[in-house]
Amino acid sequence: MRLRIKFSKTGSMKFIGHLDIMRYFQKALRRAGADVAYSGGYSPHMLMSFAQPLGLGATSTGEYFDLDVNSCRSTREFQDLLNRQMVPEIQVLQVVKIPEDKASKGMTLVAAADYQVDFRYPSVFPADWKEHLSGFLSQEQIPVIRQGKNGEREWDIRPYLYAMEAQGEELFLRLSAGSRNNLKPETVLEALSAYLGVQLPEHALLIHRKEIYAENADGGFVPLGSLGEEIE
Repeated sequence: MRLRIKFSKTGSMKFIGHLDIMRYFQKALRRAGADVAYSGGYSPHMLMSFAQPLGLGATSTGEYFDLDVNSCRSTREFQDLLNRQMVPEIQVLQVVKIPEDKASKGMTLVAAADYQVDFRYPSVFPADWKEHLSGFLSQEQIPVIRQGKNGEREWDIRPYLYAMEAQGEELFLRLSAGSRNNLKPETVLEALSAYLGVQLPEHALLIHRKEIYAENADGGFVPLGSLGEEIE
C-alpha cells in the first residue's frame, strides 16, 4: 500500500535541508510505530520519495512525500499518529492512499507549484511596481541565464510562468515545476528586478510554497493530494 503525505514546514524548520527533513520523518515514523515497508538487500531503507525538495530558507504548507506501508487501517489515524511525533513547525496536513504504479508517484507527476513571495526590503522596488506587472507579463520572451551541466545558456522563462499577480504587498506565482522545467521564484524575481531597473539585494525574498500540482488530462492542474483517497 502506498500513502501520500502532505505536510507543512514553517518557522525555524525552514533552515533544515531536504536530507535532514527526510531523516526527521524516518525517525518520526519509527517512533510512531508505523508499519512501514522496507527495501530488500544488505542495506534496507524505508520506501519513501519526496515530490519536490524545498529550497533552504523557504517555508511551505504544501509539501508531499509518498510512503510504502505494509498496512494502514485508517489514513486519519495514521495522520494523528504521525502528528504526535511532530514539532509545531512541521505538521502532517493530509494522508491519502494512492495507486502503487510508477506513473502515480508524486515526483513523476509534479508539473507546477504555487508560491507566495514577500519582500524583506520592500523599498528596493519602485513604489508603483505593481503597475508594471502587466507589462512584464506581456513580453513575448523573458530570457534569463541558466547554469547547466554544460555551462551557461539562455532560457526563456515566459512559457513556464503560468500566473503572477500582486496580492497586497506580496506576490503570487504559479510556476512550472518538476525535473524538466523547474522555474524557481528567485529566477522570476531577478528577471522582474532587471525589468524594473533595480538590483535585488541578497536574501531579499521570503518565499512560501503553497501547493504542488500535477497536470490533468485537460491541461489544467490538480493538487497532488487530490489524486488519492482516504481510508476510513
